[in-house]
Amino acid sequence: MAREEADALLGALETDHSEAKLGPADRAMLDYVVRLTDTPPAITREDVDDLRTHGFDDIGIHDICAVASYYAFVNRIAEGLGVELE
Repeated sequence: MAREEADALLGALETDHSEAKLGPADRAMLDYVVRLTDTPPAITREDVDDLRTHGFDDIGIHDICAVASYYAFVNRIAEGLGVELE
C-alpha cells in the first residue's frame, strides 16, 4: 500500500469508517463495532449473523466483541479516574 493510500485510509477511519476503502468483511466488522459502542442494547442476533455471512466464525466474532468491549471499558475507567494522556 502506498503512503498516500495509507494516509487516506487512516484519515477516513479516524473520521468516518464508512468513507474508507474497505472490503465487505472489514466494513461489516467496523459497522458492528460502531453499533456495539454507540448502542449496545440494540445489538441483535441479526448483527451477529451478518458477521457470519462475511466470513467470521464464532471465535472471530467473540474476539471482535471482546476487543471493542475491553477498549470501551478501559476508556471508561480512565475517564472515570481523570487519567490524562500525555
